[in-house]
Amino acid sequence: MEAFVETISSVNGVLNGFAWGPVMLLLLVGTGVYLSVRCGFIQSRHFGWIMKNTVGKLFQKQDKDHGSNLSPFQAVSTALAGTVGTGNIAGVTGALFAGGPGAVFWMWVSAFFGMCTKYAEIALAIQYRETDEKGVYHGGPMYYIENGLGKSWKWLAVIFAIFGGLASFGIGNIAQSTEIASALQNLFGLDKLVAGIILAVLVGFVLIGGVKRIGTVTSYLVPVMAVFYIAAGILVILLRITQIPAALVLIVKSAFSFKAVGGGIFGYAIMLAMKNGFARGVFSNEAGLGSAPMAHAASSTEEPCEQAIWGVFEVFIDTIVICTITALAVILSGILDAGSVSTYGSNGAAAAAAFNSILPGSIGGIVIQIGLLLFSLSTVISWGYYGASCWGYLSKGSKIVTGIFNVVFVLMCIVGSVGSGALMWDIADTLNGLMAIPNLIALLFLSGTVAKLTKDYLARHKLK
Repeated sequence: MEAFVETISSVNGVLNGFAWGPVMLLLLVGTGVYLSVRCGFIQSRHFGWIMKNTVGKLFQKQDKDHGSNLSPFQAVSTALAGTVGTGNIAGVTGALFAGGPGAVFWMWVSAFFGMCTKYAEIALAIQYRETDEKGVYHGGPMYYIENGLGKSWKWLAVIFAIFGGLASFGIGNIAQSTEIASALQNLFGLDKLVAGIILAVLVGFVLIGGVKRIGTVTSYLVPVMAVFYIAAGILVILLRITQIPAALVLIVKSAFSFKAVGGGIFGYAIMLAMKNGFARGVFSNEAGLGSAPMAHAASSTEEPCEQAIWGVFEVFIDTIVICTITALAVILSGILDAGSVSTYGSNGAAAAAAFNSILPGSIGGIVIQIGLLLFSLSTVISWGYYGASCWGYLSKGSKIVTGIFNVVFVLMCIVGSVGSGALMWDIADTLNGLMAIPNLIALLFLSGTVAKLTKDYLARHKLK
């Protein structure tokens, strides 16, 4: 049995190296570049207008009845809940130790082009979604692959749904449950098994309520956790405000450093910075992976591009704002001088040390623990919906299949909380990366549709 597990682990290691390797990362970013060109760089040319018509409208009274579906903000909240997770704190910290400060610059680059990738995904999700007998919308890559590329491509849609359905147990559950249990133990001394049971009950209650309850919960949870972490980050930056210019210069210089690292070849530093920056950016905002479109497809919005512009905002807040806050705290704290994250035991512990070194007393560690708790909880809830969407597609809407999935998903919260299932997490991490392949194929082949939708939308709003 041990030999079998080692074999599976070895095979997964090879696949993971491909799924999150240089070729795939360049393909993900390259797709963003191609879509940006075809859509006229909508994410930069109309950034102000997009912000005005997304976050700028949050405080306007909405009288529209959204029926069985989500409001545009509930849809983006559900997507953000799944996107903003442990990667925004622990992942960014790990990327800085592995790739140096320059990784932040390449993370920004991936986010810039990722804005258009996410925009395209959402536009297609709305354009090709389906409606069930209760009037509930269902969409995502599996639907725009089958309905956009044609029935002959259904096999590709099935592959995406299988990857997504399986990955939901690991990246969307076990990894997050582990962080939640650790945070509750550190904050309140709660036993991990007890924490897992509480989490399972909470997640089960939300998932049973369907997409409406998920949207309602995330629409409250996401703003709270974002404002909390951003406020703490702003305080960190203000306390070291005089060092910010030097930190920004360091980020840019390190991004283009051609020096050898650790006896490696000349120019290896820039390679490390690019690889870790691209990987963290893509892993964090999930642009190109195909997860968020499943949430956006449930929006009551009828206009594809009207919902799609929320994707630009989504990537901006996730990577340009939240990930950058973590990165600046790590750089300003000086913990990178330790040379290795092993000095602190884990990426999360290193992030806590960074905040603790700047904020008074032990406030920094508490901020990180609460941040990890909220970010992880929101991710579990959203990935529960993503997984159900994938299995629902594969079973043609079978309530029995999705019911079984919900039960297993809830139980996996307990498994993850007590620290088991490391191999499953590794496999799910690979599957999460492999989700991008069928999705990118669809995005490239349907890029003409996205360009046409964008051109018509901008013309109607008299935007050039």
